[in-house]
Amino acid sequence: MEEMFHKKSEAVRRLVEAAEEAHLKHEFDADLQYEYFNAVLINERDKDGNFLELGKEFILAPNDHFNNLPVNISLSDVQVPTNMYNKDPAIVNGVYWSESLNKVFVDNFDRDPSLIWQYFGSAKGFFRQYPGIKWEPDENGVIAFDCRNRKWYIQAATSPKDVVILVDVSGSMKGLRLTIAKQTVSSILDTLGDDDFFNIIAYNEELHYVEPCLNGTLVQADRTNKEHFREHLDKLFAKGIGMLDIALNEAFSILSDFNHTGQGSICSQAIMLITDGAVDTYDTIFAKYNWPDRKVRIFTYLIGREAAFADNLKWMACANKGFFTQISTLADVQENVMEYLHVLSRPKVIDQEHDVVWTEAYIDSTLTDDQGPVLMTTVAMPVFSKQNETRSKGILLGVVGTDVPVKELLKTIPKYKLGIHGYAFAITNNGYILTHPELRLLYEEGKKRRKPNYSSVDLSEVEWEDRDDVLRNAMVNRKTGKFSMEVKKTVDKGFRCGALQRSWEILLPRECNHRRRPA
Repeated sequence: MEEMFHKKSEAVRRLVEAAEEAHLKHEFDADLQYEYFNAVLINERDKDGNFLELGKEFILAPNDHFNNLPVNISLSDVQVPTNMYNKDPAIVNGVYWSESLNKVFVDNFDRDPSLIWQYFGSAKGFFRQYPGIKWEPDENGVIAFDCRNRKWYIQAATSPKDVVILVDVSGSMKGLRLTIAKQTVSSILDTLGDDDFFNIIAYNEELHYVEPCLNGTLVQADRTNKEHFREHLDKLFAKGIGMLDIALNEAFSILSDFNHTGQGSICSQAIMLITDGAVDTYDTIFAKYNWPDRKVRIFTYLIGREAAFADNLKWMACANKGFFTQISTLADVQENVMEYLHVLSRPKVIDQEHDVVWTEAYIDSTLTDDQGPVLMTTVAMPVFSKQNETRSKGILLGVVGTDVPVKELLKTIPKYKLGIHGYAFAITNNGYILTHPELRLLYEEGKKRRKPNYSSVDLSEVEWEDRDDVLRNAMVNRKTGKFSMEVKKTVDKGFRCGALQRSWEILLPRECNHRRRPA
């Protein structure tokens, strides 16, 4: 298994080196004209039978290795989110220099034929995928996919973080402003992964925790928690006067207390402030909690077209190593929210920390077997700018990755060495299962097909004998070696129960032996 991890990691590392070298040699040209293969437009023709712009002929052929999907194993193509302009200069320049990855994609596939999808997700929003494949929009003509919202991108691009989101629900936020504010919160949640912890507090004259049962603490940003908080956002309504000082005091107190418990990310901390204005700079609060170390970054989002209070919000962000942005319409939300990821990625970029990231298992809808969509994990690594004029600023170019079917992990387990009652399993740094013989995937009702919305399963849910999470915690904390535990086991077809001594040995593959670093 360690050898397989190494091969996949090396493939990703070659992509990183090629991408950074290509960007180093590229000089930005605002007037660059470049016809690339757009994954949505390829092979599309107009009413006169001519190929559309960015939709040149792109040869596709069914391939057994890719579930008989029509692909091009010689070239990659590029997907651009629907809300972005295909020929934006930043997009065109990024697509142009990243074209050099095609040679590395093909070379990786030749070296390791078990590889499937390889890709580069740009910080500018475009997604280069190999082998090239045609993307089809939904019934509304939209492709909602944005690579920067995917877990592999988020985990590779930033360090783990603790986040408190403050939402202004004073009377001035009524109507469209509150709608934009809610969408901004939802977009921030999209950028949080399983390594992150968060809470949401609405404020006017009083504090209103979006989930009252979780006041004064932070929760893990897994899919279940994020969806739960989204449902509660609809209950927010605007009235009264906004008392930001109360909200800031509460946010700093939560982050400080949670950090001392050692339960959070033990890394970056941030406060996201979403408001239509601030009447003060609140420097006394920052002096009390955050200066001179400025360990908590402040990101301010000004909602609405008015800029009367913009200066105060800009000062708050700049004085606390954060970022200020103004969101005037719903269309502005996505791109403006993404800006904070660049700020949080800067320490990693400046220190050139190319950490390898493995995600938890998830369902890939593009590849299927006889039981439906297959279970997949992703190995990813960040790509940084090495140009002299930008290196000190810490510019994240994007993230490269490749997918690994979980069944490939199973093939590496030497079952003949484990004994008749032995078994092997693997988990992520958050305790989620990559592979385990007792993992039972949910199936669609009345069908023998896996549900496409499979969510991760924690080790404690299948190793039920580990009642105090001794085994789970040891693995999450990277404690290697052997230990044993007394367990109760049924015998004689369940008629009798006996106590057995069960032993485990925990191993940590070298490719996964990196730790979280403070940012």
